[in-house]
Amino acid sequence: MGKKADTIEREEVVVRFSGDSGDGMQLTGTLFSDTSAFIGNDLSTFPDYPSEIRAPQGTIGGVSGFQVHFGQTSIKTPGDYADILVAMNPAALRATSKWVKEGGTIIIDEDSLDERGLKKAGFKTDDPIAEDKLDRFNIIMAPISSLTKEALKDKGLDPKSILRSKNMFALGMVYWIFDRPLNYTEDFFEKKFKNKPLVIDANKTVLRAGYNYAETMEHMAPSYKVSPAKIEKGTYRNISGNIATAWGFIAAAEKAELELFCGSYPITPATEILQELSERKDMGVKTFQAEDEIAGICTSIGASFAGDLAVTTTSGPGLALKGEAIGLAVMTELPLVIVNVQRGGPSTGLPTKPEQSDLMQALYGRNGESPVVVIAASSPSNCFHYAFEAAKIAVEHMTPVILLTDGFIANGSEPWRIPTMSEYPDIKAPIVKEGVKDWQPYARDAERLARTWAIPGTKGLEHRIGGLEKDELKGSVSHDPVNHQKMVNLREEKVQRVDRVIPKLKVEGEESAKLLVVGWGGTYGHLATAVKQMQDKGHSISLAHFNYIKPLPTNVREVFEKYDKIVVCENNMGQFADYLRMTTPGFEYLQYNKVQGLPFTTIELENHFEKLLEE
Repeated sequence: MGKKADTIEREEVVVRFSGDSGDGMQLTGTLFSDTSAFIGNDLSTFPDYPSEIRAPQGTIGGVSGFQVHFGQTSIKTPGDYADILVAMNPAALRATSKWVKEGGTIIIDEDSLDERGLKKAGFKTDDPIAEDKLDRFNIIMAPISSLTKEALKDKGLDPKSILRSKNMFALGMVYWIFDRPLNYTEDFFEKKFKNKPLVIDANKTVLRAGYNYAETMEHMAPSYKVSPAKIEKGTYRNISGNIATAWGFIAAAEKAELELFCGSYPITPATEILQELSERKDMGVKTFQAEDEIAGICTSIGASFAGDLAVTTTSGPGLALKGEAIGLAVMTELPLVIVNVQRGGPSTGLPTKPEQSDLMQALYGRNGESPVVVIAASSPSNCFHYAFEAAKIAVEHMTPVILLTDGFIANGSEPWRIPTMSEYPDIKAPIVKEGVKDWQPYARDAERLARTWAIPGTKGLEHRIGGLEKDELKGSVSHDPVNHQKMVNLREEKVQRVDRVIPKLKVEGEESAKLLVVGWGGTYGHLATAVKQMQDKGHSISLAHFNYIKPLPTNVREVFEKYDKIVVCENNMGQFADYLRMTTPGFEYLQYNKVQGLPFTTIELENHFEKLLEE
């Protein structure tokens, strides 16, 4: 199991696994990513899969991919183009070869290049390399399927189960290329299939067969060395945005000394948050899989009324359905966190592809004057932090909070240093106790304008609740015009006063430059990488990235005034740019927008920024 003498040393490398939606590419990519994280590489991943559970086999529409960018430096994106592509069938080859670097390596399962497979992928000849002009790449034809069958011929498995293991053969090959140990993946087999020794043995056998096969063809396969990254000391794990979001809520519940309740309806790509929380009964988490989106949020409002830290999770179409109930939470002034893992729209749109087009819906998508706090996570790991922050704001300010993530950071993963609970502040729930004299349900804290939280059944704290307008103190139904105006003003002002507790906007780069790049949410990694690379080339450019949307940080105007040009970059048609025009007028907001169900690439961003600097 030795390496070649001419191993290529690299600071960072991008690998893409691509195949049919049933080929296990997501698992293959995840195992490779986990192993890279275990040995100390920094990394970022991008799972890319079709919206259909079983898309037509062998077709372009059924291609599932997983890209991982890992290295010894700080990695903020899954990479623009791959150094190595593993293509398990002709459709994967045709769909993803355009994402390989010039001179990169493509490993192909040559057993899949039969007449039927080529035709399904749209090839007109029996030579896909010539037809798609792929001879500019290092092509490795490997009989992955037949060698998998050979490795497992005496294991007593049925033909379907044998072929299902071919992804592990490909993984073994890539492990040899990068000199990765097999033990982490073998440990995974032991845990995952602990009651299925035959499956454990089969997967280990095929993994080793792929590794040994790559070693025998070392004259064709490149060999890379990527050293561990220098990172802050601590205990790390590889984590996705959805898992981090779930854990952030659990941490917030502990700090608030409240029980956590999640009422949700499954929807791509948010379902994993509900699934993860449902497995944490050992930590007192209560979950309810509702019959629809409306029931999901209504149960959470009920749990909040009863004194729980309540959350509900969804994506764009579900947020639309929850709109009326969010208004109820605004009217009752109960703490509630609504997570929207954004995806391509409209309607059911692109369920498995990321987009940032729900911003205006989050800000204004309800009837009446219905203000809520809106914040956005910007990386898989900081979903933990912003879930915690969303819960803290909701509880301490007695208001609904919408937390925006998106399919890119929710499904993507990166190493995360596990914090200690002492690193996070306490959350002080304004729960009112029995025995308070002259208590009024809607009397407010002078600083935050938050009302107190009376738990049902507490003697002496009985009060009216519901969706009709409230008397400014008693909470009883009021149709008085002056009272309504006052309550509308109070609810808006309460949300705006959150700007007193959120951090000021920070700039990455010079505090005064020719160009300020502005972004929000999940575009951070690509924007930060593109700006840093341009700064390294001597360009006068900086980045201001927003996590707090409503209210905005208090120093936005002060920051913007120091730059000659401002360009707002979003995966939508310009919603944040329009919001800035409304809230922070007086500046020309240039736009760079992409709505393809794909994140930005750093190359396209750099090219655009260079044009703006030249003009």
